[in-house]
Amino acid sequence: MSESRRPKPPASLRAILPVALIALYLPLVVMVAGSFLDLGGRESGLTSRWYEEVFNDPELWASLGRSLLVALGTAIVSTFFGLLGALALDRWDFWGKRSLQTLSLVSLMLPELVLALSLLSWFSVLKLELSLVTVTIAHVTLTLPFVILVIGARLKGLDRSFDDAAKDLGATDVEVLKRVTLPLLKPSIVTAFLLAFLLSFDDFLVTFYTNGAGADTLPVRLYSLMKTGLSPKIQALSSIMLLVSIGLVVLLVKLRGIDDLMETEER
Repeated sequence: MSESRRPKPPASLRAILPVALIALYLPLVVMVAGSFLDLGGRESGLTSRWYEEVFNDPELWASLGRSLLVALGTAIVSTFFGLLGALALDRWDFWGKRSLQTLSLVSLMLPELVLALSLLSWFSVLKLELSLVTVTIAHVTLTLPFVILVIGARLKGLDRSFDDAAKDLGATDVEVLKRVTLPLLKPSIVTAFLLAFLLSFDDFLVTFYTNGAGADTLPVRLYSLMKTGLSPKIQALSSIMLLVSIGLVVLLVKLRGIDDLMETEER
């Protein structure tokens, strides 16, 4: 039997798609183009001056270092606990399992402002001084549900016969986890790590509410610069952040983490 084909979308919808893509990406193109222009300066036309100013600004480099430190710490902690959480939710039955699954999904849809304010209140109750540590804790809270979702999606697609075959050959549960499950999960673990890193590196709202004095990350530093008005230097900095984000997204696509997630959701 021949596979039935999906009906083609109406012509009006096919016409809307290019308009939507232009509206989405044209501002990015304008921003990148503006970072190479010096229309009001002494040298009119294309220039790399603004990128030179960005790379020669020690405060921006310090902010970048803090962003990378927080993002790396967030990715490591979120991936570790997210892996454990995904394994527990997929492989074991325990009291409250359904509630934990529901809460992990609800946290994905929780407005970031609400999350930021609730974390700030919690840090105040615990009397924790706001610093990069509180920012990292907040980012772990933000990214952990995404890690559980990505790894959990891959777990649901694994063939359990591999585990059964390993146990028939005398492997213990720990050996099955180490030699069978984790190698099969490696692409999704790397994908979850990169996703957590990207979400943390680009985050502004949660960081703005949970960081302390002198602990500005790159997005917060960018916001501070924008208070004095938009400049080509800000556009150059934003373009660099855009390039980093695109690079991480390309890695996600090459690892097929996004494809695996989509295929699992379709099932």
